[in-house]
Amino acid sequence: MARRAWEVWLPGIAVARTYRRAWLRADVTAGSVLAALLIPAGMGYAQAAGLPAYAGLYATVVPMLIYAVIGPSRVLVLGPDSSLAPLIAAAVLPFVVSDGANAVALAGVLAVLVGGMLFVGGFLRLGFVTALLSKPLRLGFLNAIALIVVAGQIPRLFGLEVAADGLVREITTAVHVLVTTGPDLSTTMLGVGSLAVILVFRVVDRHVPGVLIAVAGTMAIAYVVDLDGVSVVGALPSGLPMPSFTGVSWADVLHLTAPAAGIALIAFADTGVWSRTFAGRRGEEVDGSAEMRALGAANIVSGVAGGFPISASGSRTAAAEQNGARTQLAGVVGAFLVAAFVFLAPGATAYLPEATLAAVVIIAAGALVDIRGMVRMWRMSTVEFGLATAAFLGVALAGVLQGVAIAIGLSFLAVVAHAWQPYRTELVRTDELPGFHDVRRHPDGHRIPNVVILRFDAPLFFANGTIFCDFVRSEITKRSSPVRWVVLAAEPITNVDTTVVDDLVALHRHLHEQGTDLVFAEMKGPIKDRLIRYGAGNEFTPAHFYPTLHAAIDATQAQDRNE
Repeated sequence: MARRAWEVWLPGIAVARTYRRAWLRADVTAGSVLAALLIPAGMGYAQAAGLPAYAGLYATVVPMLIYAVIGPSRVLVLGPDSSLAPLIAAAVLPFVVSDGANAVALAGVLAVLVGGMLFVGGFLRLGFVTALLSKPLRLGFLNAIALIVVAGQIPRLFGLEVAADGLVREITTAVHVLVTTGPDLSTTMLGVGSLAVILVFRVVDRHVPGVLIAVAGTMAIAYVVDLDGVSVVGALPSGLPMPSFTGVSWADVLHLTAPAAGIALIAFADTGVWSRTFAGRRGEEVDGSAEMRALGAANIVSGVAGGFPISASGSRTAAAEQNGARTQLAGVVGAFLVAAFVFLAPGATAYLPEATLAAVVIIAAGALVDIRGMVRMWRMSTVEFGLATAAFLGVALAGVLQGVAIAIGLSFLAVVAHAWQPYRTELVRTDELPGFHDVRRHPDGHRIPNVVILRFDAPLFFANGTIFCDFVRSEITKRSSPVRWVVLAAEPITNVDTTVVDDLVALHRHLHEQGTDLVFAEMKGPIKDRLIRYGAGNEFTPAHFYPTLHAAIDATQAQDRNE
């Protein structure tokens, strides 16, 4: 029993206890390659979030070590991510003082809030909340995020300073500055050159770390050649980051709470998808609630260690997997190598051009763009394509945090719309198939005299009760001969509320006055119990319920013969 508890709460320790020596070389190799990607990516995403580049390294090291111990996935890589960068910037930058002294502290508080929400959510098993972001909404959201990230980094690629709020103004201002002042030639050559190097190696051989070559190459050029006017990252602060939330007030914490909830939702939605994806490739399973707790803990330590909110990275996890990662040790090796870089070579980044980091971020954000997905969505469902487009426009035009709220609001509206106007039809018999079938798919089917069989494919609640009653009345009106029975195929009905119960009682009384009885077939027991509990037991007696459609039809036909 104790062993099972260790495996549930500390899966990394459980793996370490059964670690095989044969895995060591592959994990060390994968961790070394991973470190080469973690350093520029972490620094680039920090700058994309409006924070000092070194914060990206702090948001990489300790969270990865924590996740290696308590995370349920063996190969998942956590760290700064392009999809969260604009969300963090939108949440933090409005409260940053003029000299930017409290930016890191605000981002740390944001990470602690995000982590706390996820950690508690994991214990409450709230992983289902990620369903609030359906595939169309995530598609539109991520495409917009990619556009925002790229638009924010392009000026850095050309050595431009652009100060504007909103995607449209940022793009127009950048174009204006580019046309009027022109790009900085040295910065442009380094930035565009880095972009080209990364892209070439991705096309020629994805196993060659083009990012590392671009970073090392531009640092060497900046070291050898005096590049006047080229902005560089600067040397890293010496020593360990000390926990500090100086300059943050309780009012700031309150303002950051709502953005933290949105970031937590996006972070876990991405992490959950990548966790299941990579575990499935390895024939493993991961517990969503354990994943949420681990991500929460990693975010908390990221905030305390001078970092910012993080999530899983699909590209870095794929790189670790492709280079042979077998266990969490690959992440541990990567984290220690990043830490070694921070302690042993803090001055190296003094020669790292910001344009190179901009190229790294642009490439990463470009991976979020899914034009083919939008086209497929258009071909499959114009309604869901509309939802994806609305989410895209909400994020792109209203802002990333407002866009998250819009996406969640659209999710609720989509749920209500599906239940409000569900598929509904009449059922008929056919000569070819047993049972009862949709008349729209079998227009040659034949009806049973004196009986209308109907199906309503949704829960019944206050918003669609009237629609259901109107549907029943309209189907009766279509019949040229009197209708003695209305049989409702009730299996798709998974819920009723008090408003609908009143509607059903009123409908039944109205039909009874016209000489028609309403009966139910295949209604689930809990729904039947709810009808009785809501006071409809006197109206709908046991004689109104039948276990199958066949039983209901046989009973109505027998009663007609007896009458």
